[in-house]
Amino acid sequence: MSRPFASVRARATLAATLVVAVALVAAGTAVLLSLRSNLLGEAGTQAERSAREVATGLAFAKPYDDLPLDVDDRPVQVVDEEGRLVAASEDLERISGTGVDAVKPQPAATARDGGDDEDDDAADDDDDHGESLEPGEIGARTTVSDGSATIDGDTEDYRFAAVPVETEDRGRLTVYAGAPLSAEHGAVNTALTVMLIGFPVLLAVVAWVTWLVTRRALRPVEGIRREMAAITASEDLARRVPVPDTHDEVARLASTTNETLTALESSVERQRRFVADASHELRSPIASLRTQLEVAAAHPELLDLGGAVEDTVRLQRLAADLLLLARLDAGERPADARVDLAALAREAAEGRRGVRVRAEEDVTVAGSRGQLERVLANLLDNAQRHARSAVEVSVRRDEGPHGAGGGGQTAVVAVADDGEGVPAADRERIFERFVRLDAARSRDDGGAGLGLAIARDVAVRHGGTLTVRDTPAGGALFELRLPGA
Repeated sequence: MSRPFASVRARATLAATLVVAVALVAAGTAVLLSLRSNLLGEAGTQAERSAREVATGLAFAKPYDDLPLDVDDRPVQVVDEEGRLVAASEDLERISGTGVDAVKPQPAATARDGGDDEDDDAADDDDDHGESLEPGEIGARTTVSDGSATIDGDTEDYRFAAVPVETEDRGRLTVYAGAPLSAEHGAVNTALTVMLIGFPVLLAVVAWVTWLVTRRALRPVEGIRREMAAITASEDLARRVPVPDTHDEVARLASTTNETLTALESSVERQRRFVADASHELRSPIASLRTQLEVAAAHPELLDLGGAVEDTVRLQRLAADLLLLARLDAGERPADARVDLAALAREAAEGRRGVRVRAEEDVTVAGSRGQLERVLANLLDNAQRHARSAVEVSVRRDEGPHGAGGGGQTAVVAVADDGEGVPAADRERIFERFVRLDAARSRDDGGAGLGLAIARDVAVRHGGTLTVRDTPAGGALFELRLPGA
């Protein structure tokens, strides 16, 4: 069952659309808030301008009838210090938000008695407003509030500005003037409508473009997938996936895939060659052993028992070598035991004629004792096979790098013979499996050509190296370097 958004294209399109949607909502909200704030600030400025215009007339002692109270049909109130409405716009029918709900001027109250009381009240009023004014002076501070008003039957929302003014004959007065907020509401609503219509269209365009761009970007990936499917179906590891000329991640993926196919093809070819060579090597001792047994069955007196045992031992050794190589190829990790290479070298050389051991004490490594024994045995077998008279084994510590792991203490085992040495052109080939440099040498004398291959594989599995060079006397010097424990 297919799942929604199971493809990379669908998920990329959804993710891009969601990101753009979030960004648009955030940007749209910021724009609306900024627009509303600017329009409200503009309305407040207009209201303050109207209030100060009226306050200027009061400061110059103009009568209430001569004040500009009906400019642009904006609501205006003039309130005395007792909160009584003393002047207002002519067509004002209702108002809220100024703290004075009256729309018609109220008659004057009786005069207050006592100059001292009047001075005290004035002082209290000054304290209430928080600003001391001289007669004819207009307050510098403006108080802003929101409310609504009905003028000549039309009700709108307004922003009111309150400006105090000190007069000579009428005391402290406060002028309230309003500026309509209809422009703010209209602009915000228009912007919101545009966003509600435009955002879905923009998101649809983003989704469509992302879908197309993603399809184009993933087209090489689909080509790689089809070619890999064809390679799997045909089992032809010589084929390679197409590498797009884009120099991007997809191109690097295709290059890496081809490198993997090359390594896989090499590994499979190596395994096939290994199986063919192993079959060829096994055929000779098996055929020889069968012949001897068939002859013995027909003529028991002709049985070559020594030859049969020799062929059987050779067959056993070859099977053991093939089994070890198979385990190494399967990635078997060596044990983590501490192995004394000096003692191991002495044990390997014991009973061998012409082999001399020079070893430093306490040269230890971590690994498999059995596998390292096989390495030393193979190196000694090879050295004795090619030496004229003497083989020397040396074991020492070295502070230099061991090749695979960088710096640190290194254990070095060197096996030298006084034979003819290894030609420079063949110093790597001899570590390949089933390789014999002397084609005329018999299989019985020369072995199967697996000893050095096994030795190098074991060395590599232990994090070390195995190389060969000439000795000063001209023989071969095999040097095994392993990280010290």
